[in-house]
Amino acid sequence: MELKVLGGGCANCHKLEQLCRQVVDELGLQASVELVTDIKEIMKYGIMSTPALVVDGKVAVAGRVPDKARLTSILTSAAAD
Repeated sequence: MELKVLGGGCANCHKLEQLCRQVVDELGLQASVELVTDIKEIMKYGIMSTPALVVDGKVAVAGRVPDKARLTSILTSAAAD
């Protein structure tokens, strides 16, 4: 699984990145977590606000940091696909 946290490097972007790493570890998932700060790369996903989370090429969350339970649900569902 490939996770990309999109954002300019703000506090919320880093918070989402750390939360992703925490949930991946807790679930024992094989996943890479990358913080993408390049605006040209971010624009490719068509999001209008950051932070955003891209799971295997699909935008899962944009404009907010999901709570841990919601993020766990997103990653569990993606792992089952």
